[in-house]
Amino acid sequence: MLYLVGLGLDKNDVNLRALEIIKKCKKIYLEIYTTKLPYKKSELEKIIKKKLIDAPRKIVESDFLINEAKKQNICLLIYGDPLSATTHLSLINEAKKARIKIQIIHNASIFNAVSQTGLQLYKFGKTISIPRWKEHYEPTSFYQVIKENLSIDAHTLLLIDPGLSLNDSLNELKEAADKELDDKKIIICSQLGTKNQKIINGKIKELIKKKVKEPFCIIIPASLHFTEAEFIK
Repeated sequence: MLYLVGLGLDKNDVNLRALEIIKKCKKIYLEIYTTKLPYKKSELEKIIKKKLIDAPRKIVESDFLINEAKKQNICLLIYGDPLSATTHLSLINEAKKARIKIQIIHNASIFNAVSQTGLQLYKFGKTISIPRWKEHYEPTSFYQVIKENLSIDAHTLLLIDPGLSLNDSLNELKEAADKELDDKKIIICSQLGTKNQKIINGKIKELIKKKVKEPFCIIIPASLHFTEAEFIK
């Protein structure tokens, strides 16, 4: 049996159902590549009372977990909600092909937590990620999604590659936008759902030197309803 368990946004978000499942699993894996935890792994181990095995991309995207689940009950812990990332949908499909029983335990995720900004969830358009630029690899296609969303008056949620700093993220956004967002106020959300959460807004040039902790996201608002504008103010 393979269990995909959502951890929510804070270490104390692990729910009772998840704890019961973790108790009966032989091995507990922690997915470590889609985002960075806002707390230490040891803090989570103290709560669940079991040791965690790191599961990097090469483990989750291979048949390793499928083969493990053929022999015993195993659990993959995922920050936020298990189905927020398409990688986990692929894992579910592979499990079904292998006739492995699978169970999903949902939890809070960034996709509903961004409502703490005051922006209305139904006004968000497509979500896109800002990738880490490398030598000879500086994709700007993510900005086209922002433009498409703005063209239909929809907000954009930008997810950030783990390890990418706010400074680098905003520099990539600024370069991809080619001055088109210079005068627009954007929103930065850091460690939403935890006691250390921070929400700030302003122009890119005002935010580029700010220091925020991972995980964080960026929101490009479209036009604001008066209730949204009042909340942000």
